[in-house]
Amino acid sequence: MTSTGSAVVSIDVPRVQRRTVGVLAGSQVLSGIAIAGSVAAGSLVAVAVSGSETVAGLAQTFGVLGAAFMALPLARIALSKGRRASLALGYAVGALGALIVIAGAVSKALPVILIGCLLVGVASASGYQARYAAVDLAEDHKRGRQLSYVVWAATIGAVLGPSLLQPAGSLGLALGLPELAGPYVITAVTLLGAVLILLIFLRPDPYALAAKLRASQDAAAAREVAKPRLRDGIGHLQGNRGALLGMFAIALGHVVMVMVMVMTPVHMAHVDVTLTLIGLVISVHVAGMYAFSPVVGWSVDRFGRITVIVTGVVILLASCVIAGCAAGDQVVLLGIGLFLLGLGWSCTLIAGSTLLVDDVGPVERPSVQGLSDLVMNGAGAIGGAVAGLVVAFSSYAVLCAVAAVPVLGLALLVVAWRKAPVAP
Repeated sequence: MTSTGSAVVSIDVPRVQRRTVGVLAGSQVLSGIAIAGSVAAGSLVAVAVSGSETVAGLAQTFGVLGAAFMALPLARIALSKGRRASLALGYAVGALGALIVIAGAVSKALPVILIGCLLVGVASASGYQARYAAVDLAEDHKRGRQLSYVVWAATIGAVLGPSLLQPAGSLGLALGLPELAGPYVITAVTLLGAVLILLIFLRPDPYALAAKLRASQDAAAAREVAKPRLRDGIGHLQGNRGALLGMFAIALGHVVMVMVMVMTPVHMAHVDVTLTLIGLVISVHVAGMYAFSPVVGWSVDRFGRITVIVTGVVILLASCVIAGCAAGDQVVLLGIGLFLLGLGWSCTLIAGSTLLVDDVGPVERPSVQGLSDLVMNGAGAIGGAVAGLVVAFSSYAVLCAVAAVPVLGLALLVVAWRKAPVAP
């Protein structure tokens, strides 16, 4: 064993893991405020500038496209430079995007707003990949819980973000900006804060340390660490049915969430519901997404990945029914439907993410996870665009019925997987 190898082995990995989860959690609080606040504001500012509800879903669609386009580039950066560089870059690009949205709102230029939303979406890509950074050093039997802690940390910020719509609008007016540009001021500031936290405190880098630990014990792994390649991780998915099911659970749960969530503010605005109540419903939805993630993570480790995915399917179907039956001014009913939408998403995301990495080595994880996030966000982008068209030409109730289709598709995939199961 070389002296370098001995030094790596002597590192207190559990202590580093606890520190890593804490730092990731802190950055998630700030990014949660940024991303959740811009989600609700994006649809509204697009409608305000364009005067057409048809483009309401485009703001979210461009945001999801930004996350999709950067999923693999951020994975490449993680492979070569580590998680710290990858996550910080994504948040920095998101902050730049927020400033561009503000410029578009001031000039009333929809294309500029959509470009800004595209870049803000890159912050979402970092937010999603942060959950994987939490399992780089995690013990096998604690992966679900470790991942869920980072997801849960976004609860504080994600609930606060939409709730700040009204005061953020007042801030925008006080700065001489359009009211709906105010939330993007908050987005820029909080994302820059997340960048600083990661650059200063995420040391040692969890991915780099995990790769070195593996290399110190395995000569073949040492060669992989020396020349990590994106295509190696992608090739690992071939024939890995468990990882593929995890990826589809993440993507299909996400597309349903995006479709219903992005059009709910527009549905409520039809009957002149105040920004405060719209923000409240979105806050409840985000609480469903994140607040119970530690329970979901514990359930994933205790009852199994597939059981929690099935639970998510049932919850998502219930949310589509409840939200679809609610009028725009039925705030309580919409709140229940959107809460369940978030909870079902949490189940499919955490269980699917854990299943995805169960049989993937530390070196390959960033590339496999990047591909998964690309598929997830690509599906979400399509869902956001379809959602806007469905509501424009039909109704919110029909949209909720359409959103149930991918949920049923996931149910069929689970049935097929169980007929020829592989060990989770």
